[in-house]
Amino acid sequence: MEITRPRLFLILCLLVHSSSLKILKRQKRNWIIDSFTIREDHEGGFPYELGLLQVENKFSFSKIHGQGVEEEPKNILKINENTGMLTVHGPVDYEKFRVLKLTFQAYDQEKKEIDTQLGVEILIIDANDNPPIFEPDRYEVSIEESTPQGTELTTIKANDDDSTENNRLFDFKIISVIPDPFDLEFYLTQFKSTATVSFKGCLDHEKADAYIIKVEAKDRGEEVQLSSFATIIINIEDGNNHLPVITGQSGSGRVKEGEENVLVKRLQVTDRDTKGTSAWRAKYQIKEDENRNFKITTDPETNEGLLYVEKPLDYEESHEKHLNISVQNEAPYYSCKVERRSTTGLWKVNTIGNNTLTLSTTKVTVIVEDVNYPPIFDMTNKHVTVAENTKAGLYLATFAATDPDPDSSASTIVYTKGDDPADWVTVDPKTGNITTTKIIDRESHFVKDNTYKVTTYAADNGLPPMTGTATLNIHITDENDNVPRLTETTLDICQSDGLSQANITAFDLDQDPFGGPFSFKLQEKEKGKWKIDPTQGYTTKLVKERTVHSGEYDLVLKVSGFQGEEAVYDLSVIVCNCVDITKPNCRILKAKGSGVGGGALGIIFLSMLLLSAVLLLAFLLKCKTEHKPMPDNNDSGSGQLITNNIEKPGTDCNVELFYGHKDIKLPRRPSKRKPAWARHADQEINVMQHTMILKLLQDKLYALSAPEEELGDYDPHNYTEEGDEKHNFDLDAIFIPDIPFDPELDLDLDFRERDLSESENTSTRTRGGFNGA
Repeated sequence: MEITRPRLFLILCLLVHSSSLKILKRQKRNWIIDSFTIREDHEGGFPYELGLLQVENKFSFSKIHGQGVEEEPKNILKINENTGMLTVHGPVDYEKFRVLKLTFQAYDQEKKEIDTQLGVEILIIDANDNPPIFEPDRYEVSIEESTPQGTELTTIKANDDDSTENNRLFDFKIISVIPDPFDLEFYLTQFKSTATVSFKGCLDHEKADAYIIKVEAKDRGEEVQLSSFATIIINIEDGNNHLPVITGQSGSGRVKEGEENVLVKRLQVTDRDTKGTSAWRAKYQIKEDENRNFKITTDPETNEGLLYVEKPLDYEESHEKHLNISVQNEAPYYSCKVERRSTTGLWKVNTIGNNTLTLSTTKVTVIVEDVNYPPIFDMTNKHVTVAENTKAGLYLATFAATDPDPDSSASTIVYTKGDDPADWVTVDPKTGNITTTKIIDRESHFVKDNTYKVTTYAADNGLPPMTGTATLNIHITDENDNVPRLTETTLDICQSDGLSQANITAFDLDQDPFGGPFSFKLQEKEKGKWKIDPTQGYTTKLVKERTVHSGEYDLVLKVSGFQGEEAVYDLSVIVCNCVDITKPNCRILKAKGSGVGGGALGIIFLSMLLLSAVLLLAFLLKCKTEHKPMPDNNDSGSGQLITNNIEKPGTDCNVELFYGHKDIKLPRRPSKRKPAWARHADQEINVMQHTMILKLLQDKLYALSAPEEELGDYDPHNYTEEGDEKHNFDLDAIFIPDIPFDPELDLDLDFRERDLSESENTSTRTRGGFNGA
């Protein structure tokens, strides 16, 4: 654009003159040239000439800066430096840049500096280049089948970025509906940039469960109209527009009187609505059930009605029950039918709701069956008090029962005994009288908390027979029929420098006042070694004096009750050296010492050699064919020897290895001992030792009786006792507990040994090992 006006030239001259008067150089004034425009929708090619920027002066070249050059939008505008022609090299979006501002600079050719600087504005002319855009472009909504016409189903929205009014405004329009609606029409109601979707007519899930609506939004551009599309999906949920119909019933329809929660009938229904929905699920109602004896539920799988007897029925009250049962759905019923269509406004439709329904109904008959009820006792629980040790035949109580059935006049009731663990009573089958058959013992383990319980039955002769039950609680009073007892009769006491003691506790099965406190008295033949302290109470102490050494002792203790009853007990006491004197363990040490160790094996072999010598002597004596009677006690010592002048070998004969046991009767002072289950394990240890020794002896004796070797010559052998001083072995110290003599170890030496019953002192108790010659 060429500037030729004189006014502009004059102003420029004045400005140059004014600036030259100042010491500091000032920038030239900017002039704005607003004569360029660019169409947003330019359809030609690029680049194209926009216009000429030129001044009448000697300047030879020019430049431009700003928007469209080095600023956004970049590289859109360029200028020919020599001619000043401005060119456009690309489109400009009006919605982003409505005006481009840049600076035109003219340079002096000689001085190479800016002489003139002008401002340039380029206006962008808007074009319809933006279609309306849906936000979003897909909608989906679910509605019930019973939704009435005119209801707003959903709202759609669009936006156009153009600036001018015609380009910015747009209209909504339904393009298509799939599938084609029947008795149904969708329509839009627009308000500015939004629109609501509604319908006319009736929805029917069975005809279409969903509709796909395509909607267009088109702007109002003058030269060209732009548009876009959105999709709306309307899902139709099945409503209750089909009533359930009862088609049948199954089940026995019988119930016994007195029963409850019993299924008697199943009702079958059909429904054309979608299975599993509230429009399909059936809901039943019972009529003519004044006492509310019945209830009905719905099977969730089959939709059947399940009729139960909830409260027991009485046969005598009614033999049959007649019920009316109706059915409907959980969801309210709704029906719609188009009567007339119209071009404006809503259509005329006919709807039906729950208020005008006729429900499907059926009659159900339930038969009540008579049952035989058990006899009823006048009292099901009675209490009596009986003193223990009462003689048998004592009358306790009588239980009477009646038959509740209406025809009980022909019924016969028989009484029988139920639970009687100790078998102490009997029940009269006709009268129900209960009497004792044995002496009742309060201390029996069948008695709990001084009470013994007996049950009795009353049975009728109905079909089937029924039985009633009653309980008799027998409360037993105590008598003084038990003597004091000890919790332990085997005691361990540790050796110590001072006095040692062990606790002794007594108890009585009888209750107060027939129990303790008790009196203790030690019956001891060795005075000054043991004592009881205190002598009265429930627990006393057995005190050992210092003069008592380690070993096993038998003591006798008399215990007297509070009422004077008494008992005598044998105490087995073991005294030993303990590792911890607070925890006596003598019997444990004794049990460990009973094991077959090295020392024990030595004792066993020595015993075997000794017994072998005795048996060999018996063998030599047995071989004699002549026997002499046992000398009298008054004979001289020679009667104990065998006169034998035979110098030749003896007669061969077989020697019996074992002989039968002979019992030895030792009279003992009577005493009250604890039962066998409370005896200590030391007796079992002694039996084990005895059995083991006999087994080893038996094996050795069988070896000695080998055929053809009975009278074999044996080489002489020196024993330590016979003077072998070359090998003098030191043996370990062995603790040998006192082992009671076992009278069963009888070697049966025939006439060469008296009967022990003649030689033993009957008043002396056998202790220790073997006693004899």
